Amino acid sequence: MKLHDIKPAEGSSKKRQRVGRGIAGKGGKTAGRGTKGQKARDTIPAGFEGGQLPLMQRIPKLKGFNNPFRVEYTPVNLDAIAGLGLSEITPELLVEHGLAGKNELVKVLGRGELSGSIKVSAHAFSKSAEAAITAAGGSVEKVALPFKVRPAAQGSQHTNR
Repeated sequence: MKLHDIKPAEGSSKKRQRVGRGIAGKGGKTAGRGTKGQKARDTIPAGFEGGQLPLMQRIPKLKGFNNPFRVEYTPVNLDAIAGLGLSEITPELLVEHGLAGKNELVKVLGRGELSGSIKVSAHAFSKSAEAAITAAGGSVEKVALPFKVRPAAQGSQHTNR
């Protein structure tokens, strides 16, 4: 059996009424559209609402803005770092302990307290985190980002002439 062999069961479907084919039988002359008027003439565009502002023009479109240069960090707080009990913290160690994803940028935030001195390496630090680490006798080292902070916009090849 093939797709073109399939037919509906006998008597289950009727042929549609073809209107506008002369005066014999039903559906001749005005073809069931009545006489005159906009509805009798095939001139109403899809979505037309009688002059009222159509729905597709009323609904909001394209709101907001997505910054193509946004740099997104994974936040790691001081209490999570203190919970590891290590003397030196790097982004690779945070990935091993499940506090950050493999290729994610890490930003250390200042929630929590440190008991001892820790050397912390990360891509970014909040001011409170940096102050807390140095106050506890530790040191802060910023790791360079794996890309330029503001990459060139895609497809822009403007030259000043």
